[in-house]
Amino acid sequence: MFNINVKELAILSVKSHLAAVYGNRQFVDAGGLIVYGPDNYEISKHTRVYVDKILKGAKPADLPVEQPTKFTFVLNLKTAKALDIKISDNVLSLADEVIE
Repeated sequence: MFNINVKELAILSVKSHLAAVYGNRQFVDAGGLIVYGPDNYEISKHTRVYVDKILKGAKPADLPVEQPTKFTFVLNLKTAKALDIKISDNVLSLADEVIE
């Protein structure tokens, strides 16, 4: 439900002066403030490995459950300015990407 209305939700959060943190990159691209969540590219690489094992005869129930190991942190400075939020240089240095 939320992924269908990405742009509307991002705009609504800014209009409401809400500093929202999202788990999906689409929200920040649509104007949201911050995304922090598992790196979907890394997850898809592990998915391919699992599919390969299953197609070669492994039982899905025998495969271990894995947790994400790489996370993405993206800031939208344009949105931060619109919300009148000052992002410290320390936080900026931690970001994987900064959208200006």
